[in-house]
Amino acid sequence: MNVAHPIAEKILARLGSRQGAAVPAQDVLGERSAVDQALSRLVRQGAIRRVRRGLYELPRIGKLLNEPIVQSPDDLVQTGARMNGLRVVPSGAHAANRLGLSTQVPANIVYYTNGRTRMLRLGPYSITLLNRGPKTMDVGGRVAPLVFSALRQLGRSGATRDAIHRLRLVLSRKDGMELKDNLRCATAWMIPVIEQIVGEETD
Repeated sequence: MNVAHPIAEKILARLGSRQGAAVPAQDVLGERSAVDQALSRLVRQGAIRRVRRGLYELPRIGKLLNEPIVQSPDDLVQTGARMNGLRVVPSGAHAANRLGLSTQVPANIVYYTNGRTRMLRLGPYSITLLNRGPKTMDVGGRVAPLVFSALRQLGRSGATRDAIHRLRLVLSRKDGMELKDNLRCATAWMIPVIEQIVGEETD
Protein backbone atom coordinates (compact mmCIF):
# COMPACT_ATOMS: atom_id res chain seq x y z
CA MET A 1 0.00 0.00 0.00
CA ASN A 2 1.24 3.51 -0.74
CA VAL A 3 0.03 6.91 0.41
CA ALA A 4 -2.23 7.13 -2.64
CA HIS A 5 -4.46 4.43 -1.15
CA PRO A 6 -7.91 5.91 -0.29
CA ILE A 7 -7.68 5.07 3.43
CA ALA A 8 -4.12 6.37 3.63
CA GLU A 9 -5.20 9.58 1.90
CA LYS A 10 -8.03 9.96 4.40
CA ILE A 11 -5.60 9.52 7.29
CA LEU A 12 -3.12 12.04 5.90
CA ALA A 13 -5.89 14.53 5.21
CA ARG A 14 -7.19 14.15 8.77
CA LEU A 15 -3.76 14.68 10.30
CA GLY A 16 -3.07 17.59 7.95
CA SER A 17 -6.31 19.32 8.94
CA ARG A 18 -5.18 19.36 12.57
CA GLN A 19 -2.18 21.55 11.70
CA GLY A 20 0.37 19.32 13.35
CA ALA A 21 -1.73 18.20 16.33
CA ALA A 22 -1.82 14.51 17.15
CA VAL A 23 -4.96 12.64 16.11
CA PRO A 24 -6.49 9.54 17.76
CA ALA A 25 -6.92 6.57 15.44
CA GLN A 26 -10.61 6.48 16.39
CA ASP A 27 -11.07 9.88 14.70
CA VAL A 28 -10.37 8.33 11.29
CA LEU A 29 -13.64 7.02 9.87
CA GLY A 30 -13.61 3.65 8.16
CA GLU A 31 -13.57 -0.06 8.82
CA ARG A 32 -11.46 -0.46 11.96
CA SER A 33 -9.11 -3.20 10.79
CA ALA A 34 -8.47 -1.44 7.47
CA VAL A 35 -7.73 1.86 9.22
CA ASP A 36 -5.38 0.16 11.70
CA GLN A 37 -3.54 -1.58 8.87
CA ALA A 38 -3.19 1.66 6.94
CA LEU A 39 -1.89 3.46 10.03
CA SER A 40 0.74 0.77 10.64
CA ARG A 41 1.96 0.92 7.05
CA LEU A 42 2.13 4.70 7.03
CA VAL A 43 4.23 4.57 10.20
CA ARG A 44 6.61 2.06 8.59
CA GLN A 45 6.89 4.27 5.53
CA GLY A 46 7.71 7.27 7.70
CA ALA A 47 4.69 9.22 6.40
CA ILE A 48 3.26 9.55 9.92
CA ARG A 49 4.58 9.08 13.45
CA ARG A 50 3.06 7.04 16.27
CA VAL A 51 3.10 9.10 19.47
CA ARG A 52 1.75 6.19 21.48
CA ARG A 53 -0.74 3.42 20.84
CA GLY A 54 -3.77 4.89 19.10
CA LEU A 55 -2.30 8.39 18.73
CA TYR A 56 -0.60 9.65 15.55
CA GLU A 57 0.87 12.83 14.08
CA LEU A 58 2.50 14.07 10.89
CA PRO A 59 6.30 14.34 11.17
CA ARG A 60 7.34 18.00 10.92
CA ILE A 61 10.81 19.47 10.53
CA GLY A 62 11.61 22.91 11.92
CA LYS A 63 13.05 25.31 9.36
CA LEU A 64 15.44 26.99 11.80
CA LEU A 65 17.26 23.98 13.22
CA ASN A 66 16.19 21.37 10.65
CA GLU A 67 15.10 19.09 13.50
CA PRO A 68 11.81 17.28 14.17
CA ILE A 69 9.15 19.47 15.78
CA VAL A 70 7.56 17.82 18.78
CA GLN A 71 4.15 18.85 20.09
CA SER A 72 3.95 20.34 23.55
CA PRO A 73 3.26 17.84 26.34
CA ASP A 74 0.02 19.70 27.12
CA ASP A 75 -1.36 19.12 23.60
CA LEU A 76 -0.46 15.44 23.76
CA VAL A 77 -1.87 14.94 27.26
CA GLN A 78 -5.14 16.71 26.43
CA THR A 79 -5.57 14.65 23.24
CA GLY A 80 -4.79 11.42 25.08
CA ALA A 81 -7.29 12.30 27.80
CA ARG A 82 -10.05 12.92 25.25
CA MET A 83 -9.28 9.54 23.69
CA ASN A 84 -10.00 7.86 27.00
CA GLY A 85 -12.89 10.04 28.19
CA LEU A 86 -10.84 11.57 31.01
CA ARG A 87 -10.15 15.07 32.26
CA VAL A 88 -6.66 16.37 33.00
CA VAL A 89 -5.47 19.58 34.69
CA PRO A 90 -1.86 20.82 34.84
CA SER A 91 -0.34 20.37 38.28
CA GLY A 92 0.01 23.43 40.48
CA ALA A 93 3.66 24.14 39.61
CA HIS A 94 2.98 23.69 35.89
CA ALA A 95 -0.13 25.90 36.04
CA ALA A 96 1.68 28.66 37.96
CA ASN A 97 4.45 28.69 35.38
CA ARG A 98 2.04 28.85 32.45
CA LEU A 99 0.20 31.79 34.00
CA GLY A 100 3.41 33.70 34.64
CA LEU A 101 3.10 33.39 38.43
CA SER A 102 6.37 31.48 38.64
CA THR A 103 9.53 31.51 36.54
CA GLN A 104 10.48 28.04 37.74
CA VAL A 105 10.01 25.40 35.06
CA PRO A 106 8.92 22.13 36.73
CA ALA A 107 11.47 19.37 36.28
CA ASN A 108 8.74 16.74 36.11
CA ILE A 109 5.62 16.90 33.93
CA VAL A 110 2.67 16.21 36.23
CA TYR A 111 -1.06 16.41 35.55
CA TYR A 112 -4.05 15.78 37.78
CA THR A 113 -6.75 13.48 36.45
CA ASN A 114 -10.06 11.89 37.35
CA GLY A 115 -8.58 8.60 36.12
CA ARG A 116 -6.10 6.37 37.89
CA THR A 117 -2.64 7.45 39.00
CA ARG A 118 0.00 6.23 36.55
CA MET A 119 2.99 7.16 34.44
CA LEU A 120 2.88 7.16 30.67
CA ARG A 121 5.09 7.93 27.72
CA LEU A 122 3.85 10.39 25.09
CA GLY A 123 6.37 10.91 22.30
CA PRO A 124 9.59 12.08 24.02
CA TYR A 125 7.85 12.96 27.29
CA SER A 126 7.47 10.98 30.50
CA ILE A 127 4.30 12.20 32.19
CA THR A 128 2.85 11.47 35.61
CA LEU A 129 -0.93 11.45 36.06
CA LEU A 130 -2.14 11.82 39.64
CA ASN A 131 -5.71 11.02 40.62
CA ARG A 132 -7.49 13.89 42.31
CA GLY A 133 -11.00 14.35 43.70
CA PRO A 134 -13.96 16.55 42.74
CA LYS A 135 -12.60 19.77 44.29
CA THR A 136 -9.84 19.68 41.69
CA MET A 137 -11.40 17.85 38.77
CA ASP A 138 -14.90 19.39 38.80
CA VAL A 139 -13.59 22.87 37.99
CA GLY A 140 -15.01 23.50 34.53
CA GLY A 141 -13.97 25.57 31.54
CA ARG A 142 -10.70 26.31 29.78
CA VAL A 143 -8.90 28.71 32.12
CA ALA A 144 -10.49 28.18 35.55
CA PRO A 145 -8.87 24.75 36.15
CA LEU A 146 -5.47 26.32 35.45
CA VAL A 147 -6.06 29.25 37.83
CA PHE A 148 -7.47 27.08 40.63
CA SER A 149 -4.52 24.70 40.32
CA ALA A 150 -2.03 27.58 40.41
CA LEU A 151 -3.67 29.17 43.47
CA ARG A 152 -3.55 25.87 45.34
CA GLN A 153 0.16 25.70 44.55
CA LEU A 154 0.76 29.27 45.78
CA GLY A 155 -1.28 28.79 48.94
CA ARG A 156 -2.85 31.55 51.02
CA SER A 157 0.49 33.25 51.71
CA GLY A 158 1.57 33.09 48.06
CA ALA A 159 -1.60 34.70 46.68
CA THR A 160 -0.08 38.14 47.02
CA ARG A 161 -1.16 41.46 45.53
CA ASP A 162 1.44 40.96 42.80
CA ALA A 163 0.06 37.52 41.95
CA ILE A 164 -3.50 38.85 41.85
CA HIS A 165 -2.39 41.78 39.69
CA ARG A 166 -0.67 39.41 37.28
CA LEU A 167 -3.82 37.33 36.89
CA ARG A 168 -5.95 40.43 36.38
CA LEU A 169 -3.63 41.39 33.52
CA VAL A 170 -3.61 38.06 31.71
CA LEU A 171 -7.24 37.00 32.17
CA SER A 172 -10.09 38.30 30.04
CA ARG A 173 -13.55 39.29 31.27
CA LYS A 174 -14.82 35.96 29.90
CA ASP A 175 -12.16 34.15 31.94
CA GLY A 176 -13.33 36.06 34.99
CA MET A 177 -16.90 34.90 34.47
CA GLU A 178 -15.61 31.36 34.19
CA LEU A 179 -13.83 31.71 37.53
CA LYS A 180 -16.98 33.00 39.23
CA ASP A 181 -18.99 30.11 37.80
CA ASN A 182 -16.62 27.73 39.59
CA LEU A 183 -16.51 29.37 43.02
CA ARG A 184 -18.30 26.34 44.48
CA CYS A 185 -15.05 24.39 43.98
CA ALA A 186 -12.89 26.97 45.78
CA THR A 187 -11.63 26.51 49.32
CA ALA A 188 -12.63 29.21 51.80
CA TRP A 189 -9.42 31.24 51.55
CA MET A 190 -9.49 31.19 47.73
CA ILE A 191 -12.93 32.79 47.42
CA PRO A 192 -11.90 36.39 48.33
CA VAL A 193 -8.76 36.00 46.18
CA ILE A 194 -10.82 34.99 43.16
CA GLU A 195 -13.26 37.82 43.85
CA GLN A 196 -10.33 40.25 43.69
CA ILE A 197 -9.09 38.69 40.46
CA VAL A 198 -12.48 39.12 38.79
CA GLY A 199 -13.11 42.66 40.07
CA GLU A 200 -14.44 45.46 37.91
CA GLU A 201 -11.01 46.13 36.44
CA THR A 202 -10.72 42.57 35.07
CA ASP A 203 -10.33 42.71 31.27
